[in-house]
Amino acid sequence: MSTPWYRDGLRFACTRCGGCCRGEPGYVWVREIEIASIARFLKLDVPEFAAAYLRRTLRDHALVEMANGDCVFWSPTGCRIYDVRPVQCRTFPFWREYLRSAQAWAEAARRCPGVNHGRLYLPPEIDHLAELTDL
Repeated sequence: MSTPWYRDGLRFACTRCGGCCRGEPGYVWVREIEIASIARFLKLDVPEFAAAYLRRTLRDHALVEMANGDCVFWSPTGCRIYDVRPVQCRTFPFWREYLRSAQAWAEAARRCPGVNHGRLYLPPEIDHLAELTDL
């Protein structure tokens, strides 16, 4: 296996700015265990949660979005489910699309003020975080 371009590690610290939660439409995939966890956090049963906050796609379940593309759980004070947010949210920006090259990582840095700042993540941890989104 070849050495990744990020062999010296990458820095990241979430600033909770919401940049990854707002504006652009997309999919926030949620697994069954995450659905149950978020529902419990919101004090809803799973069917209530699903009716209010999920959409079924060809691939799986995803969170619904606001009309402007914002995540349904984004508020002016930040993420309303931060402590139980989905793996997809927890692993940003260590997604394969941003790890494929230094240029892709630079694109993540343009979108997120926490990229290239904060804690140093070493390749084994980076690879583990990327693998979590593959499941």
